[in-house]
Amino acid sequence: MKISDVEAIEAEIADLEAKLSDAKVRLNSIQHRPSPFTSLPTPDLPSSSHHSLLLLSDSALPLGSFAYSSGLESYIAHHKPLPSHVTPLLSFGSFLCLSIESVGFTNVPYVLAGFRQPALVAQLDNDLDASTPCTVARRASIAQGRALLNVWEKALQQSINHACTGALIAAEHIKSFARMLKLSALSSEDIADINGHFAPLWGAVCLALGLEIKQVAYLFLFNHAKAVLSAAVRANVIGPYQAQSILAGQHLQTQIRACLARVWDVHPEDAGQVVPSMDLWVGRHELLYSRIFNS
Repeated sequence: MKISDVEAIEAEIADLEAKLSDAKVRLNSIQHRPSPFTSLPTPDLPSSSHHSLLLLSDSALPLGSFAYSSGLESYIAHHKPLPSHVTPLLSFGSFLCLSIESVGFTNVPYVLAGFRQPALVAQLDNDLDASTPCTVARRASIAQGRALLNVWEKALQQSINHACTGALIAAEHIKSFARMLKLSALSSEDIADINGHFAPLWGAVCLALGLEIKQVAYLFLFNHAKAVLSAAVRANVIGPYQAQSILAGQHLQTQIRACLARVWDVHPEDAGQVVPSMDLWVGRHELLYSRIFNS
């Protein structure tokens, strides 16, 4: 065999070895490449309290909030015509701000107290009734509170968060309160001053469902803002997209947080109306010649 033939074969072998090495590198990269169909690790699923939070934030929760305008309809009627420099949107923004402040200082202290001390829910209910001079606001609070009790008994009580400290105790006190409310309705005698106001029951129910206290207070004001915005849409003050823009906006979030910061340490006995005109607007709603919301 000639030397040239040997060199040619050796060159061919070297070339084949280089191709083999390159093929192995490409094969290795393909084998270790993450496949789009590779199953990913299962993330931690939301807890039961997170599920309850979503339930309570649902606009379809049958509390009857849609039936009331929280004084908006009366406010609109008593501010006609608007000054030329004030737009309907600007006027509504002022009302929403005042409404959140009003509810924050009159109701949130009872929400927090109902969460912190569910054993006192009956006493808190009586105190809130005594400190609510506006008859229309009182009726709305009782209607929504009793609706919340019905939702609790028919749906939410099966979602008690047993892992949460105080949840079972809160559930027992809610059950006892509901029984007292039914007995007071059936009896001709005054067994106790049981009304069923919304705020203290909201706090107790949220504790039984395992929510955190900051979530409870924030959601209470957020749901109120949603109800007012819903009323504004139906009253043709703003459009549905404007309403969603306000709900999603940073201004509303900042306003709710600021209001909660001011009322966080307010005790129920110190709670009170900080927007006196709000009671006038709400109270005069039933005197309107025509209205689309309940008084």
